Formats: sequence, structure tokens, C-alpha cells
Amino acid sequence: MKLFKHSMALLLAVASSYAFASNPVVEIKTNQGTIVAELFEDKAPVTVKNFLTYVDSGFYNGTLFHRSIPHFMVQGGGFAPGLKQKPTQAPIKNEASPSLPNKEGTLAMARTNDPDSATSQFFINLNDNKHLNYYKPEPGYIGYAVFGKVLKGYEVAEKMGSVATHSAGAFEDVPDRDIVIESISRVAQAAPPAAAPAKKPVKKKSSKKKASKA
Repeated sequence: MKLFKHSMALLLAVASSYAFASNPVVEIKTNQGTIVAELFEDKAPVTVKNFLTYVDSGFYNGTLFHRSIPHFMVQGGGFAPGLKQKPTQAPIKNEASPSLPNKEGTLAMARTNDPDSATSQFFINLNDNKHLNYYKPEPGYIGYAVFGKVLKGYEVAEKMGSVATHSAGAFEDVPDRDIVIESISRVAQAAPPAAAPAKKPVKKKSSKKKASKA
């Protein structure tokens, strides 16, 4: 009985972090394996809405993880094979925050030196990259906006981060063999279990005997 209760508690813990998550969950299928990630819609709504717009349109399908640095990060979502850049939507506001640090296993938006220049490219942190965090609202200290975390398949990201790389023109740390994002799609989430209906109070029978008729 104790073993059963322990198993049920473990099952519920896993479910609460994945199937019953209140935030959106996406599946990133690559030619190296599959990664499942939760998106922090509650903490980075602008960033998540932007990312899901690209996801829902199929923009990421066939793009590359074009930059790979071990123990740092893997970056992708903007180039097709041959390092051909895809046209994007307008840049978004940077939602970097002290409450969203660039911890190992988190997803964050890539950008230029302009804090508000992120479009489609994102990266997966392969370390606790404190130098990418928000510190203060000044150039160089604003940081990179974290908007999700890996729930499953982190070993795939680590594998992508350990591949051999080369330089190609203006690009550095390019994987020798293309790491292709085959697709990114939303994961159909199971609805939280419904609460058990409240039991109707049972009317107790009176213990008093009825008075007999005369």
C-alpha cells in the first residue's frame, strides 16, 4: 500500500510539471532528437506570444541550430540550410527580468546589441550563464529574455552543444553537420482532473418513534 501511494505521488508530481502545466508546452523535433519545453507565458507574455506565432505558422520547420558552443548554449531558429536567413516579423520588447535568470536548461531570445531587437532566434542555455542575466536598465546590463525551460530531452541539447564546429564567413561556431529543426509544435495538454462532485448530505433517519394513534 505504501509503495502504491509513493508511485501515485510521483506520478502526480510529473503530471503537474508537464501534462497539467498551465503554461503552453511545445515539442522541438530535431534530427538529433526531441526536446519538450514549457513556455513562461505567465512571466514573459510578449515573448511567448511572439514565439508561438512563429511556431503556429510553421516558420521554424526546416531551420537550423546554426551556433553551438559547449557548456554555453545552442542557438537557432533564423536560418535555413546554407545559412540562408529567413525574413521575420518586427522585433519585440525585451522582457529580461531578475526573476527569469539564464539558468541551465532555460530557453532565451537571441538578439543584437540593441536590447529590443529579438525576432525569431532563440537559444538553450547549457550552463548557468549569469553574464546574460538582467542586472539594471542600462546598455550592457539588460540581459537576454528567458521565456521557457526544458522539461524533457535536455540530453539532446547537450549533444547538440558538443558537436564539432567551424567558421563560415561571418559565422562562427557553426556545426560541421546541419542540426535541423524538423518542426516545433504545441503539445496537446490534458485538462487538469475534474474535482470530484460534492456528496449530497444524507438525511438521517429520526431515532424518535412516531406517536401511536389513539
